[in-house]
Amino acid sequence: MSASIHARLNLARDAFTLDVDLHLPGRGISALFGHSGSGKTSCLRCLAGLERASDAYIEVNGEVWEDSSRGLFIPPHQRPVGYVFQEASLFPHLSVRGNLEFGWRRIAASERKVSLEQACQLLGIGHLLTRRPATLSGGEAQRVGIARALLSSPRLLLMDEPLAALDGPRKREILPYLERLHDELDIPVVYVSHAQDEVARLADHLVLLEQGQATASGPIGETLARLDLSLAQGEDAGVVLEGRVSGYDPHYELLDLRLPGEHGPLLRIAHPPQAIGSSLRVKVQARDVSLSLSQDSTSSILNRLPVSVRECRPADNPAHVLVSLDAAGNALLARITRFSADQLGLHPGQALWAQIKSVALLG
Repeated sequence: MSASIHARLNLARDAFTLDVDLHLPGRGISALFGHSGSGKTSCLRCLAGLERASDAYIEVNGEVWEDSSRGLFIPPHQRPVGYVFQEASLFPHLSVRGNLEFGWRRIAASERKVSLEQACQLLGIGHLLTRRPATLSGGEAQRVGIARALLSSPRLLLMDEPLAALDGPRKREILPYLERLHDELDIPVVYVSHAQDEVARLADHLVLLEQGQATASGPIGETLARLDLSLAQGEDAGVVLEGRVSGYDPHYELLDLRLPGEHGPLLRIAHPPQAIGSSLRVKVQARDVSLSLSQDSTSSILNRLPVSVRECRPADNPAHVLVSLDAAGNALLARITRFSADQLGLHPGQALWAQIKSVALLG
């Protein structure tokens, strides 16, 4: 049986009702994304057992934690979850080491998944062990809070907007550590955020929540490319692509990134060298993709890919349209004017060239 998380939740609170039936992968990072009040934190609290839904079924990688039809409810202190809040909420009277050991000592040695040394190495906090919480920066405190959650040896890690209370520099400081957790630990994560760029950088699977309902759920690349979702509207619309480094041109300082597929397209990115075969994630904004009937080899645009039109829909601005494209099995979005769409005669199945003006490396 493949690893998976199943959460069916119906929770009524005053004027708000959460009604979702989520099927999430049992590995990697699943992001719950949506505006404030959409039900993201309520989902997390139900998974942790902090909220008890009137109708609920929760199963994590083969273990049933809750089934209201049978009267089964495992209380929060018996659920093997780590919970990271917006604020680190460290014990002020304990050193960093004391905070880390607080939960770790309560786990039997035979059941510990993460060692103290490994948690310190993953989060880069070894030099902070003797410090008190009051002397830590916001980013340092949050890294200690994440390490403390990991040291409880969870089978599921819940993260409720862990970067929301941090300023821009502190967010940029902590994001690489979250990526390391994703790459180096085999603990599934459910990650709540309302920041699209944050989700694009970290998540494998995306759930879009609106007013207590899951309006979409799927792999992040596919979900961001859906024209029927609000994610495709606005200036930040774009897709996430993941590929492998296949080469490097030291003269021009260009990195070759091969996208998935039997004939996966090649992107060239101005970037320092990376290990051949390493995986990298990039975001391509819809506004940075133009379309042409032919390949223009005289253009200064570096990345020109053959594509076919999947779908075309009106954008939020009546002067523009959104175009969903297929690049050898990889989804792209283009935001162009209605005038240009008419000039090109856009229709499903049409072969075109996508000219990508900018590629943003995530991480």
